[in-house]
Amino acid sequence: MTLDRRSFLVASTGLFASAVLPQSAFAAGRDPRFVVIILRGALDGLAAVPPVGDPDFAALRPPAWEGDALPLNGFFALNPAMPNLKRLYGAGQAAIVHASATPYRNRSHFDGQDVLESGYDAPGHADTGWLNRLILSLGDGEKIGTAPRSLSVGTLTPLVIRGEAPLLGWAPQQLKAADPDLAPRLLRLYGESDPALMTVLQEGIDTGKIASGMNPMSGTGGPAGAMVDMAKGAAALMGRDDGPRIAAMAFDGWDTHAAEQRRLTQLLGGLDQSLAALEQGMGPKWADTVVLVATEFGRTARFNGTQGSDHGQATNAFLAGGAVRGGRVIADWPGLKAAQLYEGRDLAPTTDLRAVVMGVARDHLGADVRRLQTDVFPGALSVKPLDGLVGA
Repeated sequence: MTLDRRSFLVASTGLFASAVLPQSAFAAGRDPRFVVIILRGALDGLAAVPPVGDPDFAALRPPAWEGDALPLNGFFALNPAMPNLKRLYGAGQAAIVHASATPYRNRSHFDGQDVLESGYDAPGHADTGWLNRLILSLGDGEKIGTAPRSLSVGTLTPLVIRGEAPLLGWAPQQLKAADPDLAPRLLRLYGESDPALMTVLQEGIDTGKIASGMNPMSGTGGPAGAMVDMAKGAAALMGRDDGPRIAAMAFDGWDTHAAEQRRLTQLLGGLDQSLAALEQGMGPKWADTVVLVATEFGRTARFNGTQGSDHGQATNAFLAGGAVRGGRVIADWPGLKAAQLYEGRDLAPTTDLRAVVMGVARDHLGADVRRLQTDVFPGALSVKPLDGLVGA
């Protein structure tokens, strides 16, 4: 598998990964992967996964694309910009958790992203992220070949994976100063069977170009093309036997206050193609992979005067991968009548996003539930893992 120069450089600003999992995760020959994709800006879950079977839905939204929506189960449909997700759903490799949300109930992007990525139940904890603490909770595990315990590629570390678990920051000049032997080990790890990638890595070490501070959403084809580039870069590394097992990426630009239909079509199309790129690029490793796509909150049930939507509450999370028990929309549906909307304006939250993460972490990675409730998500003793998200 080769990774072209542009894809690697774009991915290098957005891929952060860990190469370690506990012994329990390798039971029965398993070698699981876990990818977290953060959508920054708040996803309109009612547009991404419209509840076309709810009799109150049509009165809330203009029927611009309803006729083209991809049917899922008779009640929910999928935005037509996501045919790959629909294919994965039909193959039992994708599920949707609707009316889900973090514990955050206000509408600030900054605070909402803080809660989403930190894993705390309130803002103000922007030092460590729940995925980093999850890595710590898994224990020392076993190193894969000569892989470092954890690997971060890029200079912009998402909060979700920031913290005490060692993350090798891919900033070439800093690497050489901190550990002269580290760069050669990385070249052996990711370059021996891929001369093209080795060349790019070596040039990055020599010139510092990989850490040049480029915009992770500036790939060819705009935001959608950048998402795909990042996914290709992640897949090229995670699809290897000696590659990282846990990764995080952040996709920006989901704040759709105006002309939402056009922009969201582009964004959802990019996300959809990114999932396809992960599936294709990871090859056989896809069979034991879970991808979680989450955002800080949803958007208003009604469109505003500019045919956009404003900051809201509940939205949906996507799960994809060969390890997902898919073909389902998981929802305790709250309804869309005026009295059922949160504060009369938003889809009401009924599923805690932390329960989704806990269910995946327990059943896919072998994480301990009590540590999930206390260390990974502090103060979440009342939150129970959602059952049946992965496995047959």
